[in-house]
Amino acid sequence: MGLQDDLERFREVGEQRREDLAEFIQYGDLGQSGKDDVRIPIKIVDLPEFEYDRRDQGGVGQGDADVGDPVGQPQPQPGDGDEEGEPGEESADHEYYEMDPEEFAEELDERLGLDLDPKGKRVIEEKEGPFTDLTRSGPDSTLDFERMFKEGLKRKLAMDFDEEFLREVLKIDGWGPDRTFEWARGENIPVSKAWIEDAYSEISDGERTTWSSLDELEETIDREPIQQKIRREGIKQVPFRREDERYRHPEIIEEREKNVVVFNIRDVSGSMRQKKRELVERVFTPLDWYLQGKYDNAEFVYIAHDAEAWEVERDEFFGIRSGGGTKISAAYELAADLAEEYPWSEWNRYVFAAGDSENSSNDTEQRVVPLMEQIPANLHAYVETQPSGNAINATHAEEVESHFGDADDVAVAYVASEDDVTDAIYEILSTEEEAEQ
Repeated sequence: MGLQDDLERFREVGEQRREDLAEFIQYGDLGQSGKDDVRIPIKIVDLPEFEYDRRDQGGVGQGDADVGDPVGQPQPQPGDGDEEGEPGEESADHEYYEMDPEEFAEELDERLGLDLDPKGKRVIEEKEGPFTDLTRSGPDSTLDFERMFKEGLKRKLAMDFDEEFLREVLKIDGWGPDRTFEWARGENIPVSKAWIEDAYSEISDGERTTWSSLDELEETIDREPIQQKIRREGIKQVPFRREDERYRHPEIIEEREKNVVVFNIRDVSGSMRQKKRELVERVFTPLDWYLQGKYDNAEFVYIAHDAEAWEVERDEFFGIRSGGGTKISAAYELAADLAEEYPWSEWNRYVFAAGDSENSSNDTEQRVVPLMEQIPANLHAYVETQPSGNAINATHAEEVESHFGDADDVAVAYVASEDDVTDAIYEILSTEEEAEQ
């Protein structure tokens, strides 16, 4: 194995030693990643290399010292260190394993045991597929003759019968056309009364008493199955009907784009201190990456609120802090207005909200819950962040959970520390997965 092989092996080991995905989501530096790329730190493995020792000034035995003199510390040489400045003043580069949101979604599915398969909504193209559809009219060139022949053949099998045997039945002493017709109906023989009467008229008086009974006839002559008769005589005529005609028509295939809009709502009131904001970021950011990786086209809307609500950019969403009170319904009212730009018939929708569950009196029951019911969405989710335990008036999450119960389009998750983050993400995404089934 050569040096290049060693280097490649060390690089593979380095990638394998990147942080576990769950560990990264819970404790890693999410800020190093962007909207379209996820950068997971690699636990560094130093690559081997040759290095020239500048202290080596000659061969064996060269130098000013005598044999037996103690060896002192090597003197610093030019270039060995910084000439000016404090140690560690310059920053070092860190190694990262980079993945796009699609790979992130695949790995998160594997890590959490999910299998979400989003559905496309907006039709972006219609095209003709194989000629598998059938219509009752069309050009002669598209007539499905094979199908028409099969229908006619089935009719022939249903209408045909052993004429010779039926003529022999007419020769049973004392039967005549009426009794023969009744017997034929009982045997499901598709023969008309007129055919029997015509056949009987062709039989001479002496032949009309050939058989004393039906049993005698059946012991003497075997009835011939229709399939055997067709094999023997062939098919001279197939009774086609207009109703048998079908014309092949191309199947119209709709290609649908998987579109999604995600409404991220966050409480920015005075009670949402730094630790709570960080926990919201640790839940919402991976959810954004995940849904962006799952859908063809993903749009994200960020709404901040205290007692009022306003739309913000992604970069400022997690850092905002206000001194106002809290009215969660204001954010849902704004989300309902903005959702009109993304028709439910064309867009998948997710409405994710987070806060410390504090809300103004009766706002959850009287305004938030009705608004959640009025906004069509694949999933509504609320994430409660309470690092130090529930406050006395932090009841929003419990009220939402109590109202919707086990609804398959509403999820409630509780996050008290980083350890709860992946569980919260699983709770949200697994609820969506169950709704898709």
